[in-house]
Amino acid sequence: MFNTNSIKTSNFFKTALNELELTAMRKTLLTSIATFIADELKEKRTVNLNFICTHNSRRSQLSQVWAQYAIEYYKLSNIHSFSGGTEETAFFSNTVKTLQEVGFEFHVQKFSHQNPVYEIHADLFKAPLIGFSKLYDHTINQKPFIAITTCNNADENCPFIPDTVKRFHLPFVDPKASDNEPNTMEVYKNTSKTIAGELSFVFKTVKTLVG
Repeated sequence: MFNTNSIKTSNFFKTALNELELTAMRKTLLTSIATFIADELKEKRTVNLNFICTHNSRRSQLSQVWAQYAIEYYKLSNIHSFSGGTEETAFFSNTVKTLQEVGFEFHVQKFSHQNPVYEIHADLFKAPLIGFSKLYDHTINQKPFIAITTCNNADENCPFIPDTVKRFHLPFVDPKASDNEPNTMEVYKNTSKTIAGELSFVFKTVKTLVG
């Protein structure tokens, strides 16, 4: 097994759920996502999730990583997590750093100044995630998929997404506004914590529903 700081990652993940505060509307949305995933699994289908944000650089990347961690944490099978954008940019460096700080390990699989390809390792991952900025319909993203848009622009710029089983809009506050500010990494950490907590809630609910 790849040697990562498993305790740090696990503790962050548990704390994210324990400290999660949800409005009634948000809880209903998360429960709807979980219920749909569970229903798909009950039909013995493979479930592919595609987290979509405009640049596939921050929120969608965090969502892909934490969703896959939650899938493994709750010992769920036949669910795969991907991400993409309406534009290709890069897996932003502050996004990488905030995941590294909680125990994920990144190794460059393919070097590029503009858009490097990373292998992302965690103690629970059966195989490393491949992380880089890509369009939502990139061939690495298995189809058909449940589309989950994580920013308003992605939802507005994608009036139609092909190969979609179902579409949900789950926006998170963009940490980009904090770039180059004194509290940059604190903002990224809080965004990561919110995403980890909400996706933990989703997959914990899936686990309960599928038994």
